Amino acid sequence: MESEKPQNPSPIESQEEGSTKISKKEAAKLERQRRRQEAAAAAAAAAVSAVSVEESDPLSGNYGDVELNDLQSKAVTGRKWTAVGSVTPEMKDQVVLIRGRVQTIRPVGKKIAFVVVRERGFTVQCVLTVKPELVSSQMVKYATSLSKESIVDIEGVVSIPEKPITGSTQQVEVQISKLYCVNRAVPTLPINIEDAARSEVEIEQALEKGEQLVRVNQDTRLNFRILDMRTPANQGIFRIQCQVENIFRQFLLSEGFVGIHTPKLIGGSSEGGSAVFRLDYKGQPACLAQSPQLHKQMAICGDFSRVFEVGPVFRAEDSFTHRHLCEFTGLDVEMEIKEHYSEVMDIVDRLFVAMFDSLNEKCKKELEAIGRQYPFEPLKYLPKTLRLTFAEGVQMLKEAGVEVDPLGDLNTESERKLGQLVATKYGTEFYILHKYPQAVRPFYTMPCHDNPSYSNSFDVFIRGEEIISGAQRIHVPEFLEKRAGECGIDVKTISTYIDSFRYGAPPHGGFGVGLERVVMLFCALNNIRKTSLFPRDPQRIAP
Repeated sequence: MESEKPQNPSPIESQEEGSTKISKKEAAKLERQRRRQEAAAAAAAAAVSAVSVEESDPLSGNYGDVELNDLQSKAVTGRKWTAVGSVTPEMKDQVVLIRGRVQTIRPVGKKIAFVVVRERGFTVQCVLTVKPELVSSQMVKYATSLSKESIVDIEGVVSIPEKPITGSTQQVEVQISKLYCVNRAVPTLPINIEDAARSEVEIEQALEKGEQLVRVNQDTRLNFRILDMRTPANQGIFRIQCQVENIFRQFLLSEGFVGIHTPKLIGGSSEGGSAVFRLDYKGQPACLAQSPQLHKQMAICGDFSRVFEVGPVFRAEDSFTHRHLCEFTGLDVEMEIKEHYSEVMDIVDRLFVAMFDSLNEKCKKELEAIGRQYPFEPLKYLPKTLRLTFAEGVQMLKEAGVEVDPLGDLNTESERKLGQLVATKYGTEFYILHKYPQAVRPFYTMPCHDNPSYSNSFDVFIRGEEIISGAQRIHVPEFLEKRAGECGIDVKTISTYIDSFRYGAPPHGGFGVGLERVVMLFCALNNIRKTSLFPRDPQRIAP
């Protein structure tokens, strides 16, 4: 439960988890809070200014707010900056210049203050001690007036404390000689970073002891996403996401694929169905692309042989689930097939095993940071990815007492159950299910040669949830027209796509995967909004 008396209550902390709409009353409350914050910030700045004026300090040049004029790219000084994460015991007695955010300030009387500074997820404890001709009591007073999350420049000497430091990542201290505030945060933040970084485990443990800690709900996090991004877990999540995209690119480039960029404004539906964002394009009807499907196939017809794309995908579904978004980042692949659609699954196998291996090896700190707030077990996967046919999956479910239509699709519950069965029997949470029923696949999917009720298609699962859909495509234009009509697609709206196959097209196939969903499931997170920087769902289009 959320605390009835939070340490720093959010103006919309009382919102329900699933709601993102703010009423006029709440909006007015937010505006009043903003004005109070501005007034408090102005008062704090005036107080600091008064201190410097009223209490003449010969050491005033060693601290203070940096003037805007000095921040307008006024000069190149050549000063050497040290990243907080690089301040180590090996730098003992060295003078360093660091920039970061004020995470905590702890005064000890009038002559000592501890300031923990954070940069890119790393923190270092800085100590301000009154010393003749170096640090004045006014400087200590100035430091304690700084608001949390303000950006500061600190110059000081690196020292090694006698006892281990538990409140910061770096096991050193910086003895401050100069302290300047580059930009002040408002005195009262909508959410505290320490609250946003707290794990559910910690909250539950506190409740067992009769204590209440602030729980920052999902909508509050997303309404103040800039602050939420600063938590160690989120820093880890989006660095992992960057690595997933990078590994995707590098692996495919090494396999002879070419990166392409397809249009996101198209004349008709790319997937079929009604879940498209329709718009007016200079007097013509148009849609936001549901996938790069049609154009990446056209690129194959243009003799690129193997292509991939990383780009936005738009789905106008009214899905309020933990794994659906209206806009996400698609990782798409298309390639020529020489003999069998298993060639596409071979790429999926090697790509994702290489990706998982690399993440586990190179992103240990990021995974640890995520695990501290959202504890999870590492993904179980095999060196050679397991492949099961759809019929085999249906049989496993049937033996477990779950009835599934052999010519229908699996619902979410069935997918999760099958994931559990596969994990128990084969020891993997990552597997491929192929030869899906033709009726549940897009119009351009190639049917099986021996049974047209099934198709040369596949889905890929992580932890019991689907992340990839792929298939061999129909490359014969007459057959493609027939299938489009059967699926209710106006052939005229995709005529240029179908025409591209009239000039000679090789057999080909491919797949698409959502970047956010891969990160969510690899890290066993419970909601895709945690892996979308600024998520867009049926109710959210801001910030």
